[in-house]
Amino acid sequence: MSEDSKPLDDLYPFLHGKRKDPQRERRALLQSVRQKAEHSVAMKEKFFADNGPALVDAATALARVYQRGGRLFTMGNGGSSCDASHFAVEFQHPVTAGRPPLPAMNLCMDMAMISAVANDVGVEHMFTRQLRAHARTGDGLVGFSTSGNSKNLMAAFETARQMQLLTLGFCGGDGGAMRSSGLLDHCLLVETDSIHRVQEVHLAIYHILWDLTHTLLADKRGGLQ
Repeated sequence: MSEDSKPLDDLYPFLHGKRKDPQRERRALLQSVRQKAEHSVAMKEKFFADNGPALVDAATALARVYQRGGRLFTMGNGGSSCDASHFAVEFQHPVTAGRPPLPAMNLCMDMAMISAVANDVGVEHMFTRQLRAHARTGDGLVGFSTSGNSKNLMAAFETARQMQLLTLGFCGGDGGAMRSSGLLDHCLLVETDSIHRVQEVHLAIYHILWDLTHTLLADKRGGLQ
């Protein structure tokens, strides 16, 4: 057994050895399912118990962007780019009857633009260039990063601050640069190092954030009733 394989052997002992017990293996896998599901639920409960006021504040800020005629831009890398896309679609194509579509642009969607910028001047500029082309003072920028340290997101947040955009970040772990930089108006942190749990909680957060934003927009006075 190599030193590299030993940690995996210790973590999943039922997968190693000359003979396997199918029933034992199945019980272990089912236990793994339960543990992961319980952890996911626990992380959601913890986030919303600790961050309810922060979530309402973020929704209020997004509602103000739209009340003033602004637009929303979203960004992320890898799996977080899918969250950026999902969040933008929620605003453009609301699934709840009676809620109006709102302008939201996912900065990850144009592969020609992304690959051109990455090839010509570097990946760290791929969101910044698009912001300078499309965004205006009073718009909003939302970024997703499980670590909070994505350099291209931080470059875009710095540009957004210069352009006087609302800045909102979704992150995990200890929040990384998103939390410590001072560039974000709102930072929604899921405190776990599990990338999967971070992304699962992010999904729940932005669904609720979308709903709260529309609720605020439905009240002309801009307050919850």
